[in-house]
Amino acid sequence: MWLPILGLILGLVIGWFSPFSVPVEYSKYLSVAILAALDSVLGGIRAAQENHFDSVVFLSGFFTNILLAGILAYVGDRIGVDLFLAAVVAFGVRLFNNLAIIRRHLLQKRVH
Repeated sequence: MWLPILGLILGLVIGWFSPFSVPVEYSKYLSVAILAALDSVLGGIRAAQENHFDSVVFLSGFFTNILLAGILAYVGDRIGVDLFLAAVVAFGVRLFNNLAIIRRHLLQKRVH
């Protein structure tokens, strides 16, 4: 369970202190990639709480989600449709669902 949390914290620290800035034209791609990454991290935390975390599944899902989100944003830009919004909605729903399940697991541990 600590691997996804450690990766999230490490990424946030590197991003916060890095002088790197992203050009505005890539902001759509980066936003959906970050959302996809957060979805994968929360999914990893959820899997760890349910005692079926697998690092291979986590890493493959992490990079596949980021790649899919980027492709949706790129194809949408090419055809003139905001397809990145589909990724935002899909990953947003999954993110909040995973967060709710994690919260329930934590509350159940406090009660028992």
